[in-house]
Amino acid sequence: MAHIELKNVTKVFGGHTALNNLDLTIEDGQFFVLLGETGAGKTTTLRLIAGLEKPTSGQVFIDGVDVADWSAAERDVALVLQQYSLYPRYTVRENLEFPLKSKLRRVAEEEIKDRVARAAKTLRIEHLLDRKTDRLSGGEMQRVSIGRAIVRKPRVFLMDEPLSALDAKLRESLRTELKDLQRRLGATFLFVTHDQIEAMSMGDMVGVLNQGRLIQVGKPKEIYDNPRDTFVASFVGSPPMNLIHGQLSKGRAIMTAKQFELPYAGPVAAGTGTDGRPLIFGIRPEDLSLEPDGPVTARVHDVEDHGVEKIVTLKVGDTTLRATVPARTQLKIDEDVRFAWNADKVAMFDRKSGVSLRHA
Repeated sequence: MAHIELKNVTKVFGGHTALNNLDLTIEDGQFFVLLGETGAGKTTTLRLIAGLEKPTSGQVFIDGVDVADWSAAERDVALVLQQYSLYPRYTVRENLEFPLKSKLRRVAEEEIKDRVARAAKTLRIEHLLDRKTDRLSGGEMQRVSIGRAIVRKPRVFLMDEPLSALDAKLRESLRTELKDLQRRLGATFLFVTHDQIEAMSMGDMVGVLNQGRLIQVGKPKEIYDNPRDTFVASFVGSPPMNLIHGQLSKGRAIMTAKQFELPYAGPVAAGTGTDGRPLIFGIRPEDLSLEPDGPVTARVHDVEDHGVEKIVTLKVGDTTLRATVPARTQLKIDEDVRFAWNADKVAMFDRKSGVSLRHA
């Protein structure tokens, strides 16, 4: 187990700045998820902690020690990648034993057997131990890859999108298993992903990375309910938060006078005068409701049936909104409906900076 800290870390490749003054803290025994789009700097962060890259500036600490001069082996971290990195001519057992037989570790033969047996039992791959890895399914190979990390008993597990190559059902299953594994091991996990469902369902803490900058860190619910800016609001959540241009006047959100007005009751940071200011109002789809006496009329543009619920796309003039409604709701394309929103759940962002006025 390990406490990880990055202080003012910048990493430049040629003319491209991959990370810009990144400050990041991962507590001992925490499951931390770094979430961001492709190219946000997630893998670079992981490689800096692993010792595979050196920062252009800034410091990397493991358990309070600056590890700038430590090799990847000395840092004692385990890297699990999207590509399984297994030896195809070896059996599962031989793949699990391999990292324990290096001259650096010199683990006794009896302990190697014990560690392999424990890892195989933990990951439910005991029946595969004598099978060549080129005869395994994708999910089985990823379990073996994780097993190779477990047998080493590393200080920290670094996972680079390890589930993205798997099908949806297997990803869902392994998400649960990985989170359970982390709890049982009590280990420090840094898991990087572009999939916000993985981030929200697995992380004790989530950090949202955008273009090399850490935008927001918090518990999944905090980031979902109170996004720091419009990027986080639109990136976290499926479907994403609705973002609508408007102004605030006397406690009402006005998108189009008299045609598209709704009450606002959310909090605002002190000293952020709002009346008449160009704003963006954010509302989650589940906080919109279709009501016969709702204050705003909209046209049904599309209906997606997801089984337990429907996601309805509404049009109010040129503005498009998405609402989550019960599956039993009967709707037709181009039908006129009326809707309301939960005034307590509305977020407000400055239109120029995109920053939430709760965080200003």
